[in-house]
Amino acid sequence: MNTQELITTYGPRESMAYDVVVVGAGPAGLATAIRLKQLRPEAAVVVLEKGSEPGAHTLSGAVMDPRAMNELFPDWKERGAPLNQPVTGDDVLTLTETGARRIPDWLVPRNFHNHGNYVVALGHVVKWLAEQAEALGVEIFPGFSAAEVLYDEQGRVKGVATGNQGIGKDGEPTAAFQLGMELHGKYTVFAEGARGHLGKQLLAKYALSEGKDPQSWAIGVKELWEVAPEKAKPGLVVHTAGWPMDRSAFGGGFLYHLEGNKVTLGFVVGLDYANPYLSPFEEMQRWKTHPAVSAHLEGGKRLSYGARAINNGSPQALPKTVFPGGALVGCDAGYMNAARIKGSHAAIKSGMLCAEALAGALGSGRAHDELTAYPEAFDKSWLADELQQTRNFKLWFKKGALMGQLMTGIEQWLLPKIGIKSPPWTLHRSKPDHEYLKPAADCQPIVYPKPDGRLTFDRLSSVFVSNTNHEENQPAHLTLKDASVPVTVNLATYAGPESRYCPAGVYEFVDDAGGGQRLQINAQNCVHCKTCDIKDPTQNIVWVTPEGGGGPNYAGM
Repeated sequence: MNTQELITTYGPRESMAYDVVVVGAGPAGLATAIRLKQLRPEAAVVVLEKGSEPGAHTLSGAVMDPRAMNELFPDWKERGAPLNQPVTGDDVLTLTETGARRIPDWLVPRNFHNHGNYVVALGHVVKWLAEQAEALGVEIFPGFSAAEVLYDEQGRVKGVATGNQGIGKDGEPTAAFQLGMELHGKYTVFAEGARGHLGKQLLAKYALSEGKDPQSWAIGVKELWEVAPEKAKPGLVVHTAGWPMDRSAFGGGFLYHLEGNKVTLGFVVGLDYANPYLSPFEEMQRWKTHPAVSAHLEGGKRLSYGARAINNGSPQALPKTVFPGGALVGCDAGYMNAARIKGSHAAIKSGMLCAEALAGALGSGRAHDELTAYPEAFDKSWLADELQQTRNFKLWFKKGALMGQLMTGIEQWLLPKIGIKSPPWTLHRSKPDHEYLKPAADCQPIVYPKPDGRLTFDRLSSVFVSNTNHEENQPAHLTLKDASVPVTVNLATYAGPESRYCPAGVYEFVDDAGGGQRLQINAQNCVHCKTCDIKDPTQNIVWVTPEGGGGPNYAGM
């Protein structure tokens, strides 16, 4: 049964009315709610979170620039915000297969400078932000996925509906069925993170990306380790370029030492890679075997694992962020500084800018119109200046690793030295990431080493330590527009890339009864990274929201 049939049979849906509905309890969504309540304590604000609790689905490196946090809570240290480990040193390494060259400190481009920043577990920061929001009177509903955008008769956003609970694999209600509920708001703010399910729909409905470059994406694959005390170097930040990526693909590694003998590390691969045999998960595992990386981990233990799509945040690709009745904030809009490998400060700042526009609109008695003050404030903000300064970073690397390194040096080291803050030229891209994939016949297969279970691991053991869980008797939230395409096109032309770009073993080609092959979707493994929704060469896969509370439950990530 579809939603309308369910409403006819079991409805109507219950509804609740608020001044502002926020979708997503990440840094951007919580900053929006907090700043609004700081400015208008009487405002009724609700935040929906599809994870089991705020922070459960939060995944980031993370080195955090505290600039936006300083503005949101100038007294965050006294309040006990979990920014505990200042950065104590930066190592920027260029790797060959067996060697490593450290860039001298005086030559490190400004985008890799981390003095004054903090190594954090962003999930812990999000939990703390949620506590601050609730103390201000914000209602937070964890375990509720926003599954549908609601519109009024004029085509304006009037709120969202949560997903139905208790629908079986056959699409029919079970004994546990509960109809979703509607949350109506004078304004609705979408803060779902990169490649938001509803944000994607809004971009299309209101043509918000018209006249903009296609968005550029990457996938970050991450692990959390506990290392021997003698290996711990609290506050050390390491970034690597070069091996194991070849010159045709964009990627690099990060390794950050937290407090408490913890090390967070990961590998980022641009999703505009061409070779369908490339596996971001396997690249990350291979990267860990490099002596410059494994030296940090020897004798340690892996604690957790996760993966998430990342948008590259160039102003050339930023969409219009407002529409009748709502706005996009954080990575749902694309506020991410890929050159600095940071997004949490941008998410918080964008949420604050949106909240300030919301406060003005509510104070004037407005509702369901465009919050034009939000993008106007962004254009005048330090965040806009920062993103302008790094707008060409990823695009230079599309011209080759050497060109990328050379022009990053010019734009982020030389120009600032001579007093030019932002490069006087702008690069553009003309096609989305999924169009870069080449036919398998034109590419060289990549043979990855087998995991040793000590330093390197397989996908299924990795998903296990991500604490991922979904109610099994529900429709798969990874849907296909045409069930024949994975075999007739993706497997035949591209050697089935979904079995490699997915970092969780969701997609698997298996033998069918007729002697051919079929795509098996193991939706219960999904860590909600959204890579399939981005990289599928035929754009046949559509990620939709599963039941609320499902997915990963990242611990200390």
